[in-house]
Amino acid sequence: MSTHPSDKISKIPIDLVGVEERCARFQARSIKKESKIQALHMVLNMIDLTTLEGTDNPHKVERLCYKAQHLHDSIPNLPTVAAVCVFPTMVETAVKCLKGSGVKVAAVATGFPAGQVPTEAKLLDCRAALESGADEIDMVISRGHLLSGNSAYVYDEIAAMKDLCGDKTLKVILETGEIGDLETVRYASDLAIDAGADFIKTSTGKIQPAATLPVTYVMVQAIRDHYLKTGKMVGMKPAGGISNTKTAIHYLTLIKECLGTAWLNNDYFRFGASSLANDILMQLDKQKSGRYSAPHYFALD
Repeated sequence: MSTHPSDKISKIPIDLVGVEERCARFQARSIKKESKIQALHMVLNMIDLTTLEGTDNPHKVERLCYKAQHLHDSIPNLPTVAAVCVFPTMVETAVKCLKGSGVKVAAVATGFPAGQVPTEAKLLDCRAALESGADEIDMVISRGHLLSGNSAYVYDEIAAMKDLCGDKTLKVILETGEIGDLETVRYASDLAIDAGADFIKTSTGKIQPAATLPVTYVMVQAIRDHYLKTGKMVGMKPAGGISNTKTAIHYLTLIKECLGTAWLNNDYFRFGASSLANDILMQLDKQKSGRYSAPHYFALD
C-alpha cells in the first residue's frame, strides 16, 4: 500500500511556556530613533494593503490602489506597499490601477474565508484570479478536513493550487484562530510548506484571535527547520489584528532573531493589514513635524 506525502509529517510537541517567554523577550526590545524610522519604512513596504468586504467595488479598489502608491505625499521618500489584496472580481481593476508601479496584486481565493467549497470550485476561483492578472494567490485551507484527520485532502488541495499558480506566489492561510493549539499550528505549517506553499499566513482577518506573536513564532520555526533541511526559503505573513507601529516592530524583531536579515524584505515577509499603514504614517509624520496629526488627516483607503 503506497503512502501519501502527508503521512511523513507528524505533530511536534510545543513548549507553550517556552514560546510565551521567548515572545515576551521580542516585546522587550527597544530601538533608537534612526533605526525606528528605517524599520517603519521597511514595514510600510511589507504591507499587503487589503480590502475584503462585501461592499467592495471598483471605485473603492481604485482609491486603495492610489493609496498603495501614494501613502502620504507630504512625507518624502516613502516606499509603496508590497501588494494590494482583493477579491478575484476586483483583480482586473487593481491590475489596471497598479500597472507599472511595482505594487503587486494579490487575490484571495479557494472559497475565502471559510473554504467550504469543493476543490473544483476552488481551482476555478484561483484560475479566474490568475487569468485576470493576479501576481499572488492567498488561499485558505480546508480546516474541517485538517481537524477531522484528513490531512491528505488538505495537502492535495495546496499542491493542486501551487501547480495552477506555477511561478506566481501562493500564500497558504491556516486560520490559526480556528485550528486550535500550537501543535496543530506547527503541523499545519509543515503540511503547507511540504505541499508547496511559497508563504504561510496566519489568518483571514475574519476570525479572532488572528495573528499573535506565539502563533507566528511557531510558524517561523517551521520555516526555519525547512530551510535548514532543504535550503529553501519560505515566506511568512501574519495577518489580522496588527494595527499599530509598536506591534509591527515586535514582529520584525521576531523575524530578525529567528530567521535572520535575509527574510527582512517583502519577498519573504508581509503584513496583512488595513489600518497599520495609517498608524505608521502618523508616527513618521510626528518625527517630521514634532506633533501628532489627527487620524482623519490620513486617507482610510
